[in-house]
Amino acid sequence: MEQLMRNFFLYLSKSKTLTKLARKYGLRFGAGRFVAGETIQQAVSVIKDLNKKGLSVTIDYLGEFIDTEAEANEMADNSIEAIRAIGSQALDSQLSLKMTSMGLDISDELVLNNMRRILDVAKENDVFVTIDMEDYERCGKTLEIFKKLRSEYDNVGTVIQSYLYRTVSDIEDLNQYSPNLRLVKGAYKESPEVAYPDKKDVDENLKKIIKMHLLNGNYTAVASHDDAMIEYTKHLVEEHNIPRDQFEFQMLYGIREERQLELVKEGYKMRVYVPYGTDWYGYFMRRLAERPANVAFVLKGTFGK
Repeated sequence: MEQLMRNFFLYLSKSKTLTKLARKYGLRFGAGRFVAGETIQQAVSVIKDLNKKGLSVTIDYLGEFIDTEAEANEMADNSIEAIRAIGSQALDSQLSLKMTSMGLDISDELVLNNMRRILDVAKENDVFVTIDMEDYERCGKTLEIFKKLRSEYDNVGTVIQSYLYRTVSDIEDLNQYSPNLRLVKGAYKESPEVAYPDKKDVDENLKKIIKMHLLNGNYTAVASHDDAMIEYTKHLVEEHNIPRDQFEFQMLYGIREERQLELVKEGYKMRVYVPYGTDWYGYFMRRLAERPANVAFVLKGTFGK
Protein backbone atom coordinates (compact mmCIF):
# COMPACT_ATOMS: atom_id res chain seq x y z
CA MET A 1 0.00 0.00 0.00
CA GLU A 2 2.82 2.41 0.88
CA GLN A 3 4.42 1.92 -2.54
CA LEU A 4 1.07 2.45 -4.26
CA MET A 5 0.60 5.75 -2.42
CA ARG A 6 4.13 6.82 -3.31
CA ASN A 7 3.56 6.09 -7.00
CA PHE A 8 0.19 7.86 -6.91
CA PHE A 9 1.57 11.10 -5.47
CA LEU A 10 4.62 11.03 -7.75
CA TYR A 11 2.24 10.68 -10.70
CA LEU A 12 0.19 13.65 -9.48
CA SER A 13 3.36 15.74 -9.03
CA LYS A 14 3.93 15.71 -12.79
CA SER A 15 0.51 17.14 -13.70
CA LYS A 16 0.79 20.55 -15.35
CA THR A 17 -2.97 21.10 -14.97
CA LEU A 18 -2.93 20.53 -11.22
CA THR A 19 0.20 22.65 -10.91
CA LYS A 20 -1.62 25.59 -12.53
CA LEU A 21 -4.67 25.10 -10.31
CA ALA A 22 -2.49 25.01 -7.19
CA ARG A 23 -0.71 28.19 -8.25
CA LYS A 24 -4.10 29.86 -8.71
CA TYR A 25 -5.61 28.87 -5.37
CA GLY A 26 -2.57 29.39 -3.17
CA LEU A 27 -1.14 27.49 -0.20
CA ARG A 28 -4.08 25.43 0.96
CA PHE A 29 -4.75 21.82 1.90
CA GLY A 30 -1.82 21.54 4.28
CA ALA A 31 1.00 22.69 1.99
CA GLY A 32 1.87 25.44 4.47
CA ARG A 33 3.45 22.77 6.68
CA PHE A 34 6.21 22.26 4.13
CA VAL A 35 6.35 25.62 2.29
CA ALA A 36 7.38 28.87 3.99
CA GLY A 37 5.05 31.12 2.01
CA GLU A 38 4.67 32.60 -1.45
CA THR A 39 6.99 35.63 -1.16
CA ILE A 40 10.60 36.25 -0.18
CA GLN A 41 9.36 38.43 2.68
CA GLN A 42 7.46 35.47 4.13
CA ALA A 43 10.49 33.22 3.64
CA VAL A 44 12.77 35.73 5.39
CA SER A 45 10.47 35.72 8.42
CA VAL A 46 10.73 31.93 8.61
CA ILE A 47 14.52 32.02 8.19
CA LYS A 48 14.87 34.49 11.05
CA ASP A 49 12.83 32.25 13.36
CA LEU A 50 14.90 29.20 12.43
CA ASN A 51 18.19 31.07 12.83
CA LYS A 52 17.14 32.15 16.34
CA LYS A 53 16.84 28.45 17.21
CA GLY A 54 20.37 27.78 15.99
CA LEU A 55 19.30 26.28 12.68
CA SER A 56 21.00 27.13 9.41
CA VAL A 57 18.84 27.34 6.26
CA THR A 58 18.87 26.88 2.52
CA ILE A 59 15.97 28.47 0.64
CA ASP A 60 14.54 27.50 -2.71
CA TYR A 61 12.20 29.55 -4.88
CA LEU A 62 9.99 26.78 -6.23
CA GLY A 63 9.39 26.47 -9.95
CA GLU A 64 8.44 23.61 -12.27
CA PHE A 65 7.61 23.21 -15.96
CA ILE A 66 9.62 26.15 -17.30
CA ASP A 67 8.83 26.35 -21.01
CA THR A 68 10.22 29.68 -22.19
CA GLU A 69 13.37 31.77 -21.92
CA ALA A 70 11.36 34.57 -20.28
CA GLU A 71 10.16 32.21 -17.53
CA ALA A 72 13.71 30.97 -16.90
CA ASN A 73 15.04 34.51 -16.67
CA GLU A 74 12.25 35.41 -14.24
CA MET A 75 13.16 32.42 -12.06
CA ALA A 76 16.78 33.56 -12.05
CA ASP A 77 15.67 37.07 -11.08
CA ASN A 78 13.74 35.63 -8.13
CA SER A 79 16.83 33.69 -7.01
CA ILE A 80 18.89 36.88 -7.19
CA GLU A 81 16.25 38.70 -5.13
CA ALA A 82 16.50 35.96 -2.50
CA ILE A 83 20.30 36.17 -2.40
CA ARG A 84 20.19 39.93 -1.89
CA ALA A 85 17.66 39.50 0.92
CA ILE A 86 19.95 36.97 2.60
CA GLY A 87 22.94 39.28 2.23
CA SER A 88 21.25 42.52 3.27
CA GLN A 89 19.78 40.98 6.42
CA ALA A 90 22.85 38.87 7.28
CA LEU A 91 20.81 35.67 7.44
CA ASP A 92 22.39 32.26 8.02
CA SER A 93 21.09 30.91 4.76
CA GLN A 94 22.20 29.47 1.47
CA LEU A 95 20.25 29.14 -1.79
CA SER A 96 19.12 26.00 -3.58
CA LEU A 97 17.75 25.88 -7.11
CA LYS A 98 16.86 23.52 -9.93
CA MET A 99 18.60 23.66 -13.29
CA THR A 100 15.30 23.14 -15.11
CA SER A 101 14.00 26.37 -13.55
CA MET A 102 17.04 28.14 -15.02
CA GLY A 103 16.34 26.82 -18.53
CA LEU A 104 18.08 23.43 -18.62
CA ASP A 105 15.48 21.98 -21.00
CA ILE A 106 15.68 25.00 -23.32
CA SER A 107 19.40 25.55 -23.95
CA ASP A 108 22.82 25.19 -22.31
CA GLU A 109 23.59 28.82 -23.10
CA LEU A 110 20.48 30.01 -21.27
CA VAL A 111 21.07 27.96 -18.12
CA LEU A 112 24.76 28.92 -17.97
CA ASN A 113 23.99 32.61 -18.40
CA ASN A 114 21.38 32.48 -15.64
CA MET A 115 23.64 30.49 -13.33
CA ARG A 116 26.54 32.89 -13.82
CA ARG A 117 24.24 35.85 -13.10
CA ILE A 118 23.14 34.16 -9.87
CA LEU A 119 26.61 33.05 -8.78
CA ASP A 120 28.10 36.50 -9.38
CA VAL A 121 25.53 38.10 -7.07
CA ALA A 122 25.90 35.22 -4.60
CA LYS A 123 29.67 35.81 -4.48
CA GLU A 124 29.11 39.51 -3.77
CA ASN A 125 26.80 38.60 -0.88
CA ASP A 126 28.85 35.63 0.43
CA VAL A 127 26.02 33.18 -0.28
CA PHE A 128 26.58 29.54 -1.23
CA VAL A 129 24.39 28.04 -3.98
CA THR A 130 23.45 24.37 -4.28
CA ILE A 131 22.19 22.96 -7.58
CA ASP A 132 19.42 20.49 -6.73
CA MET A 133 19.41 17.17 -8.54
CA GLU A 134 16.34 16.19 -10.55
CA ASP A 135 15.35 13.01 -12.37
CA TYR A 136 17.77 10.57 -14.01
CA GLU A 137 17.15 11.97 -17.48
CA ARG A 138 18.72 15.27 -16.41
CA CYS A 139 21.37 13.94 -14.03
CA GLY A 140 24.29 13.68 -16.45
CA LYS A 141 23.68 17.07 -18.01
CA THR A 142 23.28 18.70 -14.60
CA LEU A 143 26.63 17.32 -13.44
CA GLU A 144 28.42 18.44 -16.61
CA ILE A 145 27.15 21.99 -16.14
CA PHE A 146 28.05 21.85 -12.44
CA LYS A 147 31.63 20.87 -13.29
CA LYS A 148 31.90 23.77 -15.70
CA LEU A 149 30.58 26.21 -13.08
CA ARG A 150 32.73 24.70 -10.31
CA SER A 151 35.83 25.45 -12.37
CA GLU A 152 34.79 29.13 -12.33
CA TYR A 153 33.22 29.56 -8.87
CA ASP A 154 33.96 28.45 -5.31
CA ASN A 155 30.44 29.10 -4.02
CA VAL A 156 28.55 26.34 -5.84
CA GLY A 157 27.72 22.74 -4.95
CA THR A 158 25.28 20.08 -6.07
CA VAL A 159 23.35 16.98 -4.99
CA ILE A 160 24.03 13.27 -5.44
CA GLN A 161 21.28 10.64 -5.11
CA SER A 162 22.11 7.23 -3.66
CA TYR A 163 19.32 5.35 -5.44
CA LEU A 164 21.09 5.63 -8.81
CA TYR A 165 23.53 2.94 -9.92
CA ARG A 166 25.86 5.61 -11.32
CA THR A 167 26.32 7.36 -7.97
CA VAL A 168 29.63 5.83 -6.82
CA SER A 169 31.20 6.62 -10.19
CA ASP A 170 29.90 10.19 -9.94
CA ILE A 171 31.48 10.62 -6.49
CA GLU A 172 34.79 9.36 -7.86
CA ASP A 173 34.61 11.62 -10.91
CA LEU A 174 33.66 14.74 -8.94
CA ASN A 175 36.40 14.33 -6.33
CA GLN A 176 38.89 16.24 -8.52
CA TYR A 177 36.71 19.34 -8.03
CA SER A 178 36.77 19.09 -4.19
CA PRO A 179 32.99 19.57 -4.28
CA ASN A 180 30.57 20.51 -1.54
CA LEU A 181 27.85 17.86 -2.00
CA ARG A 182 24.45 17.23 -0.50
CA LEU A 183 23.96 13.45 -0.33
CA VAL A 184 20.37 12.17 -0.47
CA LYS A 185 18.47 8.98 -1.18
CA GLY A 186 16.41 10.44 -4.05
CA ALA A 187 12.77 11.49 -4.46
CA TYR A 188 11.88 10.68 -8.07
CA LYS A 189 10.30 7.57 -9.52
CA GLU A 190 12.95 5.87 -11.67
CA SER A 191 13.23 2.66 -13.68
CA PRO A 192 14.99 -0.32 -12.07
CA GLU A 193 17.28 -0.13 -15.08
CA VAL A 194 18.92 2.99 -13.61
CA ALA A 195 18.02 2.94 -9.90
CA TYR A 196 17.96 0.47 -7.02
CA PRO A 197 14.37 -0.72 -6.53
CA ASP A 198 14.96 -1.93 -2.94
CA LYS A 199 15.24 0.48 -0.03
CA LYS A 200 17.98 -1.51 1.68
CA ASP A 201 20.23 -1.11 -1.36
CA VAL A 202 19.52 2.62 -1.50
CA ASP A 203 20.40 2.92 2.19
CA GLU A 204 23.63 0.95 1.86
CA ASN A 205 24.68 3.02 -1.13
CA LEU A 206 24.03 6.24 0.80
CA LYS A 207 26.28 5.00 3.62
CA LYS A 208 28.93 4.11 1.07
CA ILE A 209 29.00 7.53 -0.59
CA ILE A 210 28.87 9.38 2.76
CA LYS A 211 32.01 7.51 3.78
CA MET A 212 33.70 8.02 0.40
CA HIS A 213 33.04 11.74 0.28
CA LEU A 214 34.05 12.41 3.89
CA LEU A 215 37.23 10.36 3.66
CA ASN A 216 38.09 12.22 0.46
CA GLY A 217 38.20 15.29 2.68
CA ASN A 218 35.27 17.07 1.05
CA TYR A 219 32.45 19.00 2.70
CA THR A 220 29.46 16.70 3.10
CA ALA A 221 25.80 17.50 3.74
CA VAL A 222 23.97 14.39 4.91
CA ALA A 223 20.37 15.11 3.97
CA SER A 224 18.22 12.49 5.64
CA HIS A 225 15.46 12.17 8.24
CA ASP A 226 16.55 8.58 8.88
CA ASP A 227 17.94 8.12 12.40
CA ALA A 228 19.98 5.13 11.25
CA MET A 229 21.73 7.30 8.66
CA ILE A 230 22.33 10.09 11.17
CA GLU A 231 23.82 7.68 13.71
CA TYR A 232 25.96 6.07 11.03
CA THR A 233 27.41 9.47 10.17
CA LYS A 234 28.07 10.30 13.82
CA HIS A 235 29.99 7.06 14.38
CA LEU A 236 31.89 7.44 11.11
CA VAL A 237 33.17 10.93 11.84
CA GLU A 238 34.13 9.92 15.38
CA GLU A 239 35.97 6.82 14.18
CA HIS A 240 37.98 8.77 11.59
CA ASN A 241 38.43 11.99 13.61
CA ILE A 242 36.60 14.05 10.99
CA PRO A 243 36.07 17.63 12.24
CA ARG A 244 32.50 18.86 12.65
CA ASP A 245 33.14 21.77 10.30
CA GLN A 246 33.53 19.29 7.41
CA PHE A 247 29.94 18.10 7.45
CA GLU A 248 26.37 19.00 8.36
CA PHE A 249 22.97 17.38 8.62
CA GLN A 250 20.06 18.61 6.51
CA MET A 251 16.31 18.09 6.80
CA LEU A 252 13.21 19.52 5.19
CA TYR A 253 11.17 22.36 6.65
CA GLY A 254 8.18 21.01 8.56
CA ILE A 255 9.55 17.50 9.09
CA ARG A 256 11.14 16.16 12.33
CA GLU A 257 11.50 19.61 13.86
CA GLU A 258 12.28 18.26 17.34
CA ARG A 259 15.06 16.06 15.95
CA GLN A 260 16.53 19.06 14.17
CA LEU A 261 16.79 20.97 17.45
CA GLU A 262 18.24 17.94 19.22
CA LEU A 263 21.09 17.81 16.72
CA VAL A 264 21.78 21.51 17.27
CA LYS A 265 21.95 20.92 21.04
CA GLU A 266 24.38 18.08 20.41
CA GLY A 267 26.68 20.54 18.67
CA TYR A 268 26.10 19.50 15.07
CA LYS A 269 25.43 21.89 12.20
CA MET A 270 21.82 21.42 11.15
CA ARG A 271 20.49 23.03 7.96
CA VAL A 272 16.79 23.23 7.09
CA TYR A 273 15.66 23.23 3.45
CA VAL A 274 13.00 25.96 3.22
CA PRO A 275 11.04 26.25 -0.05
CA TYR A 276 8.77 29.17 -0.92
CA GLY A 277 6.87 30.55 -3.90
CA THR A 278 3.58 30.12 -5.71
CA ASP A 279 4.71 27.06 -7.69
CA TRP A 280 4.62 24.72 -4.67
CA TYR A 281 2.43 21.89 -5.96
CA GLY A 282 5.06 19.48 -7.37
CA TYR A 283 7.25 19.82 -4.29
CA PHE A 284 4.26 19.25 -2.00
CA MET A 285 3.22 16.06 -3.85
CA ARG A 286 6.75 14.64 -3.55
CA ARG A 287 6.72 15.27 0.19
CA LEU A 288 3.42 13.37 0.47
CA ALA A 289 4.93 10.55 -1.59
CA GLU A 290 7.87 10.19 0.77
CA ARG A 291 6.01 9.40 3.99
CA PRO A 292 2.43 8.23 4.62
CA ALA A 293 2.57 10.15 7.91
CA ASN A 294 2.69 13.37 5.91
CA VAL A 295 -0.61 12.51 4.24
CA ALA A 296 -2.26 11.82 7.62
CA PHE A 297 -1.01 15.17 8.95
CA VAL A 298 -2.39 17.09 5.97
CA LEU A 299 -5.79 15.38 6.18
CA LYS A 300 -6.00 16.13 9.88
CA GLY A 301 -5.01 19.75 9.34
CA THR A 302 -7.45 20.22 6.47
CA PHE A 303 -10.55 18.57 7.89
CA GLY A 304 -9.93 18.37 11.62
CA LYS A 305 -11.07 21.03 14.03
